[in-house]
Amino acid sequence: MAKLVMQLDELSCPSCLQKIEAAVEQQVGVKTVKVLFNASKVKTEYDETATNPEQLAQVVTNLGYTVQNIKVK
Repeated sequence: MAKLVMQLDELSCPSCLQKIEAAVEQQVGVKTVKVLFNASKVKTEYDETATNPEQLAQVVTNLGYTVQNIKVK
């Protein structure tokens, strides 16, 4: 399992959090996802054989959010 942290542009509402979590959770290989509203970050634990950081960032981008930075741990 790998860990990913995506820094987003500022989130404007708490419903954004739920929308992002639901979309990322549905991706194959994602074990956990947590959106930190005040920090505008998405933390994800995923199986690197099933998905990758670019695919997960694209899911968030497709929802209309800008991913500013991606860190893989």
